[in-house]
Amino acid sequence: MKPIRIALTKGRLEEKSIEMFEQLGYDCSEVRNKGRRLILPVKNANIEIVLAKAADVITYVENGVCDLGVVGKDTIMEAGGTFYEVADLGFGRCRFALALPAGVDFYAGYHTRCIASKYVNVARSYFEKKNMDVDIVKIEGSVELAPILGLSDAIVDIVETGTTLRENGLVVAEEICQVSARLIVNIASMKLRKAEINELISRIEAFVEQQAAEKKAQVEQSVSEKGVQQV
Repeated sequence: MKPIRIALTKGRLEEKSIEMFEQLGYDCSEVRNKGRRLILPVKNANIEIVLAKAADVITYVENGVCDLGVVGKDTIMEAGGTFYEVADLGFGRCRFALALPAGVDFYAGYHTRCIASKYVNVARSYFEKKNMDVDIVKIEGSVELAPILGLSDAIVDIVETGTTLRENGLVVAEEICQVSARLIVNIASMKLRKAEINELISRIEAFVEQQAAEKKAQVEQSVSEKGVQQV
C-alpha cells in the first residue's frame, strides 16, 4: 500500500512537527538530513513527509496528493479550502491583531480607513463583522512599513512577541484571534484510509493532551514555588 503522505509547512512549523513525530516514535532522520529533497520517507512507518509552503500544504491536501497536513490556522483562515480540520496541535501559537502607530485613535473622524495586510480576507472579514467600510491594500513584505510611509492607517498582521511592532513605533490596538498549528485531512483519504488515519490522529491528540498537561503542571509548580518564596 502506498505511504500516507503528510505535508508539513516549511520553517518553524516544520521543526515543531518533526519534534512531535519523533516524540511519537517515528524515525525522522531522513527529514532531518533532507538536503534539497522535498519528499522524504519516515523509515519505521508507511509515511512520507512532503515539505511545502503554507498555502501549498492546503492545496496538496485539498486535492488529495497529500493525505494530511500541518498548517497554521492563519493560513486556513486566509485561504479557506475543503478538508477536515481535526486537531489543534498546540504549537506555533501567535495572534492576529490590528496594529497602528502609537498615540493614534483609529476610530477618530469619519474618513474611510485604509488597512494594509498580507491577510486581506482575514482583515476584510474582521471589519465586516464590525460593519465598517475599509479600503484594504495587500502587502507581501514587511507590512509594518505601510502606516509608517503613510500608505495605510493601520495593519492586520500576525503578532507573536510584538517586538517588531514596537521597534517600528506601532502598537496593538485590538486582538482579533489566537492562531496555532492545525492538523488537516483530505476528505477522501479520511474515508479510504480511515483506520490508519484515525490511529495517527489518536496518537497525535494523546501527545497534544500530554504536552498541555505537562505545561499546566509546570505553571502550577512555578506559581507554588513563587508563593513559598514570598512566605
